[in-house]
Amino acid sequence: VQLVESGGGLVQAGGSLRLSCAATGDSSRTYPVTWFRQAPGKEREFVASISGGGGITDVADSVKGRFTISRDNAKNTAFLQMNSLKPEDTAVYTCAARDIGLTFRVPVDSDYWGQGTQVTVSS
Repeated sequence: VQLVESGGGLVQAGGSLRLSCAATGDSSRTYPVTWFRQAPGKEREFVASISGGGGITDVADSVKGRFTISRDNAKNTAFLQMNSLKPEDTAVYTCAARDIGLTFRVPVDSDYWGQGTQVTVSS
């Protein structure tokens, strides 16, 4: 399974971006997907996760109410809608997937990783 992110960029505080995570390879099944982010000098941080069927989601408290995770399994793509962006949301956002389970929060539980996409929020 290969994961490719898109949708990052530069946005002003208060703005919105939608990130996409497209999966290619084994399309015979769905995979739980998690978005992580990592800012310069900081550890990788959990952002949001969604189960393979899309019925279960988990969102970090730091972004709850502003970020929404969703997926379109017909297109093998997961999304992260980010609204009311703040400068502290600036980071490289990376999607990950795993072979088993529902949602997940820990990077070590990931089996597949994308290359990451930069999100920069200016004040």
